[in-house]
Amino acid sequence: MSDNAPFNDPNGPTARLLAEERPGDNAQAMSVSELSSALKRTVEDRFGHVRVRGEISGFKRAASGHIYFSLKDENARLDAVMWKGGAARLPFAPEDGLEVIATGKLTTYAGRSNYQIVVESLEVAGEGAMMLLFEKLKARLAAEGLFAPQKKVPIPALPRTIGVVTSPTGAVIRDILHRLADRFPSHVLVWPVLVQGEGAAAQIARAVNGFSALPTDGPVQRPDLVIIARGGGSIEDLWAFNEEVVVRAVADCTIPTISAVGHETDTTLCDFAADVRAPTPTAAAEMAVPVRSELLQRVGQAALRMSGAVRRHVDRATERLEAQRRLMPKLTDLSAPHQQRTDELAERLRQSLRTRVGKAELAFSGPAQMLHPRLLARRVDQGQQRLDALARLAGSLHPEAPLKRGFARVTDAHGRTILTREAAQLAGEVGLRFADGEIGATVHGAMAQPKNASPKPPRPAPNQGNLFDG
Repeated sequence: MSDNAPFNDPNGPTARLLAEERPGDNAQAMSVSELSSALKRTVEDRFGHVRVRGEISGFKRAASGHIYFSLKDENARLDAVMWKGGAARLPFAPEDGLEVIATGKLTTYAGRSNYQIVVESLEVAGEGAMMLLFEKLKARLAAEGLFAPQKKVPIPALPRTIGVVTSPTGAVIRDILHRLADRFPSHVLVWPVLVQGEGAAAQIARAVNGFSALPTDGPVQRPDLVIIARGGGSIEDLWAFNEEVVVRAVADCTIPTISAVGHETDTTLCDFAADVRAPTPTAAAEMAVPVRSELLQRVGQAALRMSGAVRRHVDRATERLEAQRRLMPKLTDLSAPHQQRTDELAERLRQSLRTRVGKAELAFSGPAQMLHPRLLARRVDQGQQRLDALARLAGSLHPEAPLKRGFARVTDAHGRTILTREAAQLAGEVGLRFADGEIGATVHGAMAQPKNASPKPPRPAPNQGNLFDG
């Protein structure tokens, strides 16, 4: 029986060991890649634009900037991916448990044989979900200590320069400037930013960090106070001030900050991070500076009180001084004994000086006679003679003096004087210094002596040391 022959199965179709392509068969075998590609085209054509509502699960941000997560409800789960460009534009920070609405297209991922949604935009699903996100982010940042009371610093009583982070075209900046002008005209630096929408959070954070980074001695005057302000609106309108990047920038600001976002009933995480929260932008301007007229009045009243206090203090001190003066003895009574003692000591001092001067005249009369000009001249002549003798002796002992008498000085390569024949042979190359200059020489060996000649006894060296290195 052939190996390729079919065998009969009474419970099913005829089974074959080897696959065969039969003419007219509509079920042609496809490769896995071909089938995956066909599925991908079908899914993308049918579901090219979808909106899906679900809860984020397994959120992960890759090093590339892409984000991966799943959308789930009580019955199903859908994998999702959002590429780096879209993820960077998100107006909130996605996290597990947050209910969102994702807009994008379905596609397949052949590597795991599953389908997924490529998200183009992501929105929080309603105000309830946004409040849940708000509370979760608030709890996480509070646990890090960003809202701790010990981090708060008092705002200055009278700032010279005020920085304002807000929209340059809204009513907020006009209200702040008008209120500052009414109360206490101040120097204001406005850092214009978007206060809602895409990119608003990044601009606000850059503005706060920018004010904080200004040097104290730079060309732009560093503010003494920073106000972060925006008018009222819905939770979605104010959401930029709940973004983590803004909250961290306000918490890390090295300049005292006032948060004035929304109306009195509005609350943002920026309010918790700032040093002071103002119910409105106008109230922030009122907190920032005092009323100038009231301040002048208070200063005037303080000046009057200080003047009265000083006057009363001087009067009481004058009275105490007068009472003490009456109790004190007269100055002449106190100084008379001391004046008499001073006169006695002065007289004793004069007598002592006369005695010391007389003794000194007797002691120095003998040496003074020795300082007669004739005796001094004789000592100078004797000293000059000794100096001349020493100069002649130094000239005769100069290392170069023997050269003028026909001697030559033998030196090695380092300029050191060679004193023995053995040292000259070891040196090999020597220098011969004469009175009129120096020449080089090569040492070939000892000079030959006549046969049977007895060596000449060495002449005793004169007791004058080395003529060249002395």
